[in-house]
Amino acid sequence: MRLSNRNKVPVYNFINTVLLMMLLGGVAAFFLEEYRFDVLGEESYLLIIVPILLLIVYYLSGRQVFEYDSDGEALNFKNRNALPFLDKALSDEFPKYKLMKYEVVNLYFVKRLYITISSKNSGSTILKYEISYLTRKEISDLKVSLNKVIKANNENKEASVNINDNRRIFA
Repeated sequence: MRLSNRNKVPVYNFINTVLLMMLLGGVAAFFLEEYRFDVLGEESYLLIIVPILLLIVYYLSGRQVFEYDSDGEALNFKNRNALPFLDKALSDEFPKYKLMKYEVVNLYFVKRLYITISSKNSGSTILKYEISYLTRKEISDLKVSLNKVIKANNENKEASVNINDNRRIFA
């Protein structure tokens, strides 16, 4: 199964542009208010504070673009910003049999996906992805796909244990 919200990048760029324009307009209005009009008084600081808070919420909610591919023998996860210079893109690819479990954490503005994979060195590794900009349907589709992989992994482990037990009995 493939899942991607890459087609929404123009929307994210538009939102980013609007927020930056609000900040610039707020700064200009603040200086005009302070040095020219003086109508709002102390409330003129809201002209700068509100756009800054909106920008902080927008950037703290994580990387905007999430891509997932479970076709074939490997799982592919890619997580990047719509603006490439803001954060380093995350990209992971590993075999399906290494997937141990996953967890979706849903806070107010932030949704995160924690993937636990088996590792030779440390036993297990946790990979973190921001999925705040996925819709509910996309998140539920992602959960269904990951559950299928985990179920197949558990069945394969049980089958391999039974094969090993049978070999001991007949030997």
